[in-house]
Amino acid sequence: AADLEGVRELAAEHTEVVAIGETGLDYFHDHSPRRLQRRWFEGHLKLAADLDLPIVIHTREAEEDTIAVLRNAPGTVRKVLHCFTGSMRLLEVGLEEGCYVSFAGIITFSKFDGQDAVRAVPEGRLLAETDAPYLAPVPRRGKRNEPAFVTHVVAALADIRGEDVGAVAEATVENAERFYALGP
Repeated sequence: AADLEGVRELAAEHTEVVAIGETGLDYFHDHSPRRLQRRWFEGHLKLAADLDLPIVIHTREAEEDTIAVLRNAPGTVRKVLHCFTGSMRLLEVGLEEGCYVSFAGIITFSKFDGQDAVRAVPEGRLLAETDAPYLAPVPRRGKRNEPAFVTHVVAALADIRGEDVGAVAEATVENAERFYALGP
């Protein structure tokens, strides 16, 4: 509980804090008991609602529990499904619950099979990210990822969606500004 209060204090005191998270559920590694992961995730959602900050959601091998938490989340919280590689079901529920959806360098990998998800996200909820220092996009794969490499992600989004790269870049910047309440 003291940790959650510490996050609350930091977020309330520092205007540089633009979101709560990355938080969520990761059952792939199972480093923490699932019940505790869910409790903390729910606590972070409440904190985000209390502070009127968006939340960045990680989910891996935990879709059913993530869906359950999303369906019970405070309705006022802006949410993003970060580094999305989930199922169409998770995408559909996320969109129903008002989530933005962010894609990272993994969409440039030859074995990426989520093109339908990339195409299904409405333009107004589409985000691009790097997830640096991980998941460097092709042609930088195998190297340490950097924020500058987001241009490769945007190019891949445009290619998969059959849209102009400039339009996708503009839309994702506008969406990020709106989601994180950045800019004027």
